[in-house]
Amino acid sequence: MILLFERPIRIGDIVTINQLSGTVSKIQTRATTIIDWDNKEIVVPNKAFITEKLINWSLTDPITRIVIPIGVAYGSDIEKVESILYEIATSHPLVLEEPSPSVFFLAFGASSLDFELRVYITAIDHRLSTIHIINKDIDRRFNENGIEIAFPQMDLHIRDMPSSSEDK
Repeated sequence: MILLFERPIRIGDIVTINQLSGTVSKIQTRATTIIDWDNKEIVVPNKAFITEKLINWSLTDPITRIVIPIGVAYGSDIEKVESILYEIATSHPLVLEEPSPSVFFLAFGASSLDFELRVYITAIDHRLSTIHIINKDIDRRFNENGIEIAFPQMDLHIRDMPSSSEDK
């Protein structure tokens, strides 16, 4: 009854409850049907919408934020990294001007200088395609500008090495 009166979800809304995401297709007295991204119908007891954590991606505003983490190699020109990320974000047709894209240099990671690109798009439906295109652009532009995307590295320091006569 709470679902029917408070209306935290509506048919057509994109929701996430626990680890399940999809589009609400039916709301009935005992359960709600969600169609997930694999086009499977999943029946969720309405109690879950009241007692569990619910994210409704489209209830009041379809605008959503995408956060893309990027790690670049130590020694990279951080001003250039920041500039390229802003250029990529502002040139993408689905990225909104307001709220404006932002780039943050977050940390000196174990194997990388850790950045984050944050952009807003008009609807969750464009989320994966936008991430895909932005990631491709980052790879291409970083390659063109000699910026290496970092990967985990480990240095080994050997303290005692057996002498060659002991090996025999």
